[in-house]
Amino acid sequence: MLRELRSPQEVRAACGDDDLPVWTAQGLRGGARAWALGDAVVAAAREVSRRDRLAVWGGPACAVELVRHALGEVGPSFRPFGEAGLLAEVTAKIDGLEVVGGFSWMSLPAPANGPTASAADERAGDRADDRAGDRVDGSAGRPEGGVGWLGPHDEAEVRALLAEHAPASYAVPGAPGVRRWAGLRAGGRLAAVAADAWSAPSVGFLAGVATAAPLRGRGLAERVCRWVSYELVARHGRAALMVDDDNPAAIGVYERLGYRRRRVLATHLVSGAA
Repeated sequence: MLRELRSPQEVRAACGDDDLPVWTAQGLRGGARAWALGDAVVAAAREVSRRDRLAVWGGPACAVELVRHALGEVGPSFRPFGEAGLLAEVTAKIDGLEVVGGFSWMSLPAPANGPTASAADERAGDRADDRAGDRVDGSAGRPEGGVGWLGPHDEAEVRALLAEHAPASYAVPGAPGVRRWAGLRAGGRLAAVAADAWSAPSVGFLAGVATAAPLRGRGLAERVCRWVSYELVARHGRAALMVDDDNPAAIGVYERLGYRRRRVLATHLVSGAA
């Protein structure tokens, strides 16, 4: 029987605590909704990672019925997405639903025996940057050579770095759901950043990763991502991110940090099909 899920605990139980629908459900805050039928779950939330998203999980037969129902409830602006095989089957059975594109969902579980980053990892990164010839320094309140959360006074610099070196970033300072930024400096200038953005209560979300072009190849983004991932796992229990499949360098960084990759498809209803 189709039923609406009324609490985050119900969502987690219905999907086996899979991080993709749990993240999309956003703790059922801000008007987010979720439904279950048989072995399938869908979760819908507005403006998560700059889209109205409908996560799809489970067996295809029940998932098809849930997607139809959910789109009727929340409207055609919502984009069903989920594991590639499942969404291919769902798309084939719903008139007007078309694939927009594919990307990878990557998730980082809580470590079994300690944090994802170690003091030794951070010191090694500091030494590598020193050998590269740039003095990496922290802003006020952070140890020299470290990564840390930036303050409101840094947002203009973050925005400028993104505009020049990562103009396609979904996360930008001040955007809804973008909570805070971390970064490190080289030669007194902001060199690499990443954001805690659109995090759900039990799934932290990493976004807005960028490095100044002249400083790429020195492991700066990896250091920032490692630090932010550690913070997200400590706060939320696990972390996740989205990455384009044609960005093998970024995928390699995330895999080194322990993220697990799965391919997903995003779909939408063509105009007039709703």
